[in-house]
Amino acid sequence: MKLNYDRKSKDPTYFVQLGIRNGKKVTTKNIARIGKHSELLKITDDPLAYAKEQVAKYNEEAKKNNKVDMEVRLDFAEKIKSTGNAASTSTLKNTGYLYLQRLYYQLEIDKFFNGVTKDRKFSLKPDLVNRFMTYSRILAPDSKLGSFEKLNTFYEEPAFDYQHIMRTMDLMYEYYNEYIGHLFKASGKIVKRNTAVCYYDCTNYYCEAESQDPDYVDEVTGEVFTGLRQYGFAKDHKPNPLVEMGLFMDTNGIPISMCIAPGNTNEQTTAIPLEKELVKMFGEEKNKFIYCADAGLSSYHIRNFNSMGGRAFVVTQSVKKLSDVLKQAVFNDCDYRLLSDDSPVSIEELKTFDKKEEKNRFLYIDKAYKIIEANTLLDVGLYEEKILDNKKTKRVKSKAILKQHVIITFSRKSMEYQRFIRNRQIGRAQKILDTMDPDQYKKGPNDVTRFIRKTKEADEKYELDIEKIREEEKYDGFYAIATNLDDCVKDILAINEQRYQIEDCFRILKTDFASRPYFHRTRERIIAHFMICYTALLIYRLLEVKLNRFDKNTHLTTRNIIETLQNMQVANISDLCYAAQYTGSKTLSALEGVFSLGLDKQYYLPKELNKKCRKNL
Repeated sequence: MKLNYDRKSKDPTYFVQLGIRNGKKVTTKNIARIGKHSELLKITDDPLAYAKEQVAKYNEEAKKNNKVDMEVRLDFAEKIKSTGNAASTSTLKNTGYLYLQRLYYQLEIDKFFNGVTKDRKFSLKPDLVNRFMTYSRILAPDSKLGSFEKLNTFYEEPAFDYQHIMRTMDLMYEYYNEYIGHLFKASGKIVKRNTAVCYYDCTNYYCEAESQDPDYVDEVTGEVFTGLRQYGFAKDHKPNPLVEMGLFMDTNGIPISMCIAPGNTNEQTTAIPLEKELVKMFGEEKNKFIYCADAGLSSYHIRNFNSMGGRAFVVTQSVKKLSDVLKQAVFNDCDYRLLSDDSPVSIEELKTFDKKEEKNRFLYIDKAYKIIEANTLLDVGLYEEKILDNKKTKRVKSKAILKQHVIITFSRKSMEYQRFIRNRQIGRAQKILDTMDPDQYKKGPNDVTRFIRKTKEADEKYELDIEKIREEEKYDGFYAIATNLDDCVKDILAINEQRYQIEDCFRILKTDFASRPYFHRTRERIIAHFMICYTALLIYRLLEVKLNRFDKNTHLTTRNIIETLQNMQVANISDLCYAAQYTGSKTLSALEGVFSLGLDKQYYLPKELNKKCRKNL
């Protein structure tokens, strides 16, 4: 702050003036009136010296207490300046992304882009583009054009053309493997990665397209590839063409790697190629891990692959697909033990005890278990893909031998939940029988119409399939895991229980980050789109882990975190300062506890916020 007055005036008015730098824009504002020269003569013989003393006091107060008293004059008749645009826009700026930016900088993605573009001469700034496309995916998911049009909502107001987004996406696709590998190595410096168990799962995403992509031929090798957008079984139940994503995750719920495949790809074929990439990424020291997935990603080839090289597998196993011999062992009410203390227990006892009695409270949440050897793959209902002489494939039951055993568990609590769900389904099936024609409903293995059958009467009446209901009830409460580990049963079950985190990753991508539908047409842009989504997921998961470790007693949901970051808006107050337009919260306190960015204040000078935007804070 400095003294401001008209030196040519015989009776100048003295002001305290504040210089404000906001980016390239420099503004000066008179924030306090000291008085006219003639007025000050009434209290001092040297008005100029007195005025300088007052400025010095302002500077001392600002330096000592970080506080400045300002005189702000409001003209309630002043009109809003017109921009000439068709629609009015908000002048609020988001600062919540600055927490995400800390993690983005720590991932050293700028170094990656600098490395791959060092020999290229163009004005494109791929790191800047990728950076704000990533923030947009987390805070305001939209199409690339929609995100481009909202760049001015960020405090920094990044400047680049829409075409730069497309060019950056092409560049990202070109260095796909290098980019994913870089993120893995860099993320290990932020949070110690625990890859002792690697969780794998697949999902698919629909696009805005009326038809699937045709096959294409590689111009160099002549190899024929399937188009990326293909019709397949949509997990979102959409009729649109799909692409498939495979995702590996560590024990902390942090993504390790991903792959993108055509929408009609058998998801079991995606696991091993991506797993081989993991082995390369981990190196010799850390390539011995446990593969964990659901039953749909636990084929013979996958289990066999993870029986080599020091790896192991823990996968869910369908009890219904077990051989008759193994099913007999499951339902044979002997050799079961309680998981809590390893004491003998009978399934009949668990099914019939009075759960309302105090002594049975812990028994209600406990589980019984039994270990059954199942080295013949036919016993667990696995299939192999056999290549015929005509190059076509045929699905046949696998008869190979593989060292493994099946852990069977039973839970009274799970049994009651499954029966509760089934009774609701039976109720809906009965309603169909009472009011509608069952033939009008699409039947499936999990649809309520599976409980409806035709009678043997001549007029083809319909009724509830009681035999079907009783057959399903036999399996209520039972759960199975196949593994080649000889570890403690509790530890193996604990490994499997963490699979929910990878499903949570997909939920975040689809719901919170709105990763589908996507609007790109080319293979390069589609894959680059999911690379941006993957980057956003990685940054968010790193943020979540750091917050949880900071305060283990406070649980912050995904919505808590994202809404806080979205709502962190500041308003420009006459170019003098910025005022926070958000409230304090547990999430904000945790964010500050981790990053110490100082974004929990009411007012900010522009130079203060500008400093927080820098990489080296």
